[in-house]
Amino acid sequence: MLQAIRTQVMWNRLISVVEEQAQTLLRTAFGSVAREAGDLSAGVYDTQGRMLAQAVTGTPGHVNTMAVAVGHFLRRYPLDKLSPGDVLVTNDPWLGTGHLFDFVVVTPVFRGNKPVAVFASTCHTIDVGGRGFTADAASVYEEGVCIPHLKLARAGVLNEDVLAIVQANSRNPVEARGDILSLVSSNEVGARRLLDMLVEFGLQDIAGLAEHILTQSARAAREAIARLPDGEWRAEMRLDGYEQPVNLVATLRKKGDHLVVDYAGSSRASARGINSPKCYTDAYSVFGLKCLIAPDVPNNAASLAPFEVRAEPGSIVDPQRPSPVTARHVIGQMLPDLMFGCLEQALEGRVPAESAGSIWVLAMSRDRQQGQPFNVMSVGLGGTGARPTKDGLSTTAFPSGVGGIPVEVTEAQSPLVFWHKEYLPGSGGAGQWRGGVAQRIEIGARDGAAFECSAATFDRRDNAARGRSSGNAGTPGLVQVFSADGEASVYTSKGSIHVPAGGRLRVDLPGGGGFGPAAQRDPQRQARDVRDGLVVPDSLS
Repeated sequence: MLQAIRTQVMWNRLISVVEEQAQTLLRTAFGSVAREAGDLSAGVYDTQGRMLAQAVTGTPGHVNTMAVAVGHFLRRYPLDKLSPGDVLVTNDPWLGTGHLFDFVVVTPVFRGNKPVAVFASTCHTIDVGGRGFTADAASVYEEGVCIPHLKLARAGVLNEDVLAIVQANSRNPVEARGDILSLVSSNEVGARRLLDMLVEFGLQDIAGLAEHILTQSARAAREAIARLPDGEWRAEMRLDGYEQPVNLVATLRKKGDHLVVDYAGSSRASARGINSPKCYTDAYSVFGLKCLIAPDVPNNAASLAPFEVRAEPGSIVDPQRPSPVTARHVIGQMLPDLMFGCLEQALEGRVPAESAGSIWVLAMSRDRQQGQPFNVMSVGLGGTGARPTKDGLSTTAFPSGVGGIPVEVTEAQSPLVFWHKEYLPGSGGAGQWRGGVAQRIEIGARDGAAFECSAATFDRRDNAARGRSSGNAGTPGLVQVFSADGEASVYTSKGSIHVPAGGRLRVDLPGGGGFGPAAQRDPQRQARDVRDGLVVPDSLS
């Protein structure tokens, strides 16, 4: 019994180590999307490259892709060929986290000359060159600079050549360099805390603890899957797409303690950058499944292993190199709701309605020909789907979990001004439980000059989040551009939006779907929603 308690304490301590690693990154990152929105992740791995623990801070897309990414590093640089002070880096979309904007940094940990663990971290860097954050590119070669698996540091000495390449290709070279060094620092903090832990508990390494974590997690995950009835369930989802609508099709097959997701029948890869590399598809598919099947099982290599994801090479959920992938979360972050659609057939009445899904990234910029140049990023959040016993969450990013960037930060970094950032009344789908309310954001330029905004990630403008169990759909998104004299035009593409001199950009984010018949809504809840300005009377039915 005492040994079991000691092991649990060490496991909890390991989680606190990676959380401190993530908090270090959060506090030292230069880019606002990492520093303010928390678009990052951190984790610790054993010497075989198996993820043992992840930080609470971070996104599923980053964590679950990194679970596989570290193995790619170790195949290129085996641990027995590395030395204390070595640090590795890549931003390869297919071998990292899905697009060029995410750098993954891997740091082996040595006790003396013996490797005992590996730390990895990643975050979104605001600019890596190319066309910038847009889905307009026709190949990954146009999307920015790709750093293959390289040594970022050798025996503690930074490889300035790698950093020079990144900075030379970035419109925000200071932020790009700073974010990468922040990743290095976060891993260093994790490594120091782990070595302290080994001394405190009298351990030579974490091999025994690793086996315990992985064994227990595998058992718990398989037991959770086994509790589902055996069967096969199919769901479809239609998205706006870029050139044409996208159809996502998933078949979920469960037998015993093994579960397979098959995306056969989904649309072929797009010619533009909304494709989701297989690593990213796997990450969010499994996240969606674990949310309902095994939410309390720790997320690590062993608990992810019983979930198998299959996709046709060349499809939009498994694009082949050199397909463009910058806005891969347009597809990837919709997959948990698709998994929910499958599981609803096995868990009838216990599955939330659809959410807004992919966040809307407002990547705004201006070149010198238009006026004061800038390149900044903000985040728009829609509503989540209503739950079987609760309303949906308003202006909340599901499944990514990222936060918003304070308007003051973006305004301090650019000549932009946010005229409105407010709840969008009536955007949540009506139901016994109301869908989460979205937000309206309206932006102009203080200096009156024109600027650009990428619409790469603006989906659900034609295909709203669907309700569940007779609940209503949320409202679709809407993008409007206002001229200097106030004349509005609706923007429907995923290309670059030109906001004219003296004009404004207004985006209405999609709302979450409702759950259950609207007629069964508690009248007191209805009255409170109206009082709080979350709904308008004609949206209650």
